[in-house]
Amino acid sequence: MPQPMQRQRGFTLIELLIALTLMAVLAGLGWRGLDSLMRTREQTQAHVDQTAVLQTVLAQWQADLNAVQAVPGIADAGVSWDGRTLRLTRHATAARADGADAGVWVVGWTLRDSQWVRWQSAPLTSRSALQQAWVQAERWGRNPSSDDAALEVVLLPLEAWQLTYFRSNAWTHPLSSSGTSGSPGAAPISTLPDAIRLQIDVPARTGLRGQLTLDWVRPHFSNTKS
Repeated sequence: MPQPMQRQRGFTLIELLIALTLMAVLAGLGWRGLDSLMRTREQTQAHVDQTAVLQTVLAQWQADLNAVQAVPGIADAGVSWDGRTLRLTRHATAARADGADAGVWVVGWTLRDSQWVRWQSAPLTSRSALQQAWVQAERWGRNPSSDDAALEVVLLPLEAWQLTYFRSNAWTHPLSSSGTSGSPGAAPISTLPDAIRLQIDVPARTGLRGQLTLDWVRPHFSNTKS
């Protein structure tokens, strides 16, 4: 005897609409979570990148000071701060094909248009070329020409920076009387300070907002005073 056919019950239109609505809601929640995760990842990566840039710039600052080389006969050569630009003469590290001494670089650091900027001359091997580059670095710090600007590198945004010298067993302003030869308006003495303290104010837009302090100590300096 043949069995009666059983009717297969399907989903009603209302049930399908409810299921599709629930799936749309779950998909929306999932997308919002994924979007938030991606934004957090991008912000974290940007912070890591900014930190790496800052570390690289400060490493260059330390390297410039560690390689400072005073040049007798050229006023201020070594380290000179005029309240706006730090100029220094340092040993060049660019290798020469003939193995000869690479010479000296003149380097400048300044803050312009809320950007920390570094300037570097070509390797110099004569006193006349060094004197010319030393004057050029001063001009670059005040009013750079297009030729001067071609030798600069914009490093990172800064709100402000400040330098303090450690001399005569005390921290003093670089332009104070302890850094001159004794008469008003005299050029700074050529001897290097025992230490230089750098303070920089990093703006919020970099993701590293705050003030950072970095002390550089002259190699072989030993403070024997109590």
